[in-house]
Amino acid sequence: MGMTMTQKILAAAAGLSEVKAGQLIEAKLDLVLGNDITSPVAIHEMDKFTTDEVFHKDKIALVMDHFVPNKDIKSAQHCKCVREFACKHDITNFFDVGEMGIEHALLPEKGLTVAGDVIIGADSHTCTYGALGAFSTGVGSTDMAAGMATGKAWFKVPSAIKFNLVGKPSKWVSGKDVILHIIGMIGVDGALYKSMEFVGEGIKNLSMDDRFTIANMAIEAGGKNGIFPVDELAESYMKEHSARSYKIYQADEDAEYDEEYTIDLSSLKPTVAFPHLPENTKTVDQAGEVKIDQVVIGSCTNGHLDDLRIAAEVLKDKKVAKGIRCIVIPATQQIYLQAMEEGLLKIFIESGAIVSTPTCGPCLGGYMGILAEGERCISTTNRNFVGRMGHVESEIYLASPAVAAASAITGKISAPEE
Repeated sequence: MGMTMTQKILAAAAGLSEVKAGQLIEAKLDLVLGNDITSPVAIHEMDKFTTDEVFHKDKIALVMDHFVPNKDIKSAQHCKCVREFACKHDITNFFDVGEMGIEHALLPEKGLTVAGDVIIGADSHTCTYGALGAFSTGVGSTDMAAGMATGKAWFKVPSAIKFNLVGKPSKWVSGKDVILHIIGMIGVDGALYKSMEFVGEGIKNLSMDDRFTIANMAIEAGGKNGIFPVDELAESYMKEHSARSYKIYQADEDAEYDEEYTIDLSSLKPTVAFPHLPENTKTVDQAGEVKIDQVVIGSCTNGHLDDLRIAAEVLKDKKVAKGIRCIVIPATQQIYLQAMEEGLLKIFIESGAIVSTPTCGPCLGGYMGILAEGERCISTTNRNFVGRMGHVESEIYLASPAVAAASAITGKISAPEE
């Protein structure tokens, strides 16, 4: 029996000619990622090891993004811990205030993730880099510590689900709608510890930012990773952003999949995940009258340049409804700068929105948009669990930038005007 794309990458990293689903392997790592919340735990775990060295100072990325600029004393202490560790070990890819961005948007932009890589990160949305044909997955801080020390990690080889994407999405349908539709279809445990492998002629109609969004939220279906085949668009992206060589792996024709689904992109509608799970999806025309208090456009899922362009197109010459707080967060400094040069920030501010420095802030209920009791937020983030963005009796509705921007104008969940 042949191997899936993910299985081929893992076999190569383990030095094996083939692997099978369920097999335990030890694989070499191309990158180990941590942020200002998870890295301090890993650093303190490393204090217990017999070695005091990292395996490769160029293959560790430490990104200060969740509470940066620091929101309080505790977050400042966490960042200080990571800064000192990065200095001690001369970590090449340490990103702090002025250079930082939201980690999963920043690393591809910096050229640190390419096709064929094996990447672990102490953050569940590390699966984002599958958009470039890499195997990337989230791990705990202890595994991050072991990875930083040894450059290796143990994996159970995942089985796979194939998603055949066909057709072309309509104007206001984006990658967020695609993945919300899939999660609504299979559930938050529908791909538990499986590789979600996206294939099909419809992929050519998805931008790289769409693909990053889809791979990013594989974890919300329980997936071990999400991955796309490497086409001309992905190769062009890597050549533009990275000087590293990459390796393209393709699934064998006789690769085995647990399940196969076909998704006609042309049939999808703008979709919203209602509280309190990403699987609780409805199309916007099924949403009914849901009034909101806050809008967040940003995050590792939807803070890309395409996302800001779409939101600006909807908000141009319009006003955020009275009483609605609309918060826009570009995912990196480069995206922020480009958005400024294109006039997008002017559109946001003139509409009545605010624009923040890159941060994960509101997504995890950290800062820059905490919800009070009874408040509702429509957000382009990735999770809407109870209490995720603040009070346990607040509500989060997950949506695309187009729907979030349209809802900011009307004060209720709405689709953009045609």
